[in-house]
Amino acid sequence: MITLDPKEVSTKELHGLLLGGIGPRPIALASTMNKNGEANLSPFSFFNIFSANPPVLIFSPARRVRDNTIKHTLENVIENPEVVVNIVNYAIVEQTSLSSTEYSKGVDEFTKSGLTPLPSDTISPFRVKESPMQLECKVLEVKHLGENGGAGNLVICEITKVHYDDGILDDNGKVDPFKIDLVGRMGGDWYCRANDDALFEVEKPLTTIGIGFDLLPEGIKTSNYLTGNELAKLANFEAIPSQEEVDKWKKNDEFCQLLKDKNNFSELIHLKAKELLADSYVLEAWLTLLIEPNNRN
Repeated sequence: MITLDPKEVSTKELHGLLLGGIGPRPIALASTMNKNGEANLSPFSFFNIFSANPPVLIFSPARRVRDNTIKHTLENVIENPEVVVNIVNYAIVEQTSLSSTEYSKGVDEFTKSGLTPLPSDTISPFRVKESPMQLECKVLEVKHLGENGGAGNLVICEITKVHYDDGILDDNGKVDPFKIDLVGRMGGDWYCRANDDALFEVEKPLTTIGIGFDLLPEGIKTSNYLTGNELAKLANFEAIPSQEEVDKWKKNDEFCQLLKDKNNFSELIHLKAKELLADSYVLEAWLTLLIEPNNRN
């Protein structure tokens, strides 16, 4: 058994150790709005429900360990003390991860992640349509736990309205854990799924800035074969591959065969890309999709 004093290790090392050992953690996909009416969307796994009467939840947008800066979510709840906490399930986990990209202030993460904003009933921030449960909240207090990198900021919220999809309920009107299909954060890039497939990996968009859903070519964005998770993997790519790369890729023998099937060509291209994305070959999936002229802007 290894024993350590938190004061004797770096914040980065302690942060990684705690996040690796304390989990799975539920995810609050927090929707906020600044005083100018600009929307922001960002996920936080320092989150849970703490009271039912009154209904109170807490999430914590911590100060960044690497440079001690604060997140737009924290700025917003101080300016405009309202937030929607959207619950994250497997169907939107890739889009949720994409929304954590550190886009510049003023960039709308709803647009970048491809998630749909819905008006709230009691507060100004938008709800996320695709979330199975959306909790409108008034912020009661923001408690700062420190001024150094890694310090948490407890956003204590009272729930003012609950919205949920009746498709997550069982025959007794209770939330069915298999139907809601929740996910939780583990350490590093790891998540777990509260279903049969327990662990899976989602690449965290920290060192790169993905192009976002809004810059996906229309033929790809409206694909009848690719899911939101699969589109999010493409949207997390830094740049659309060049025509030169595509021309080189389609000389592959396998794609020469695909090109011969004129009737089913489009379907085969999308299904091949789907197969590649399942194995995390995102560049190859991009190149495959771009072989079809309709998939280019």
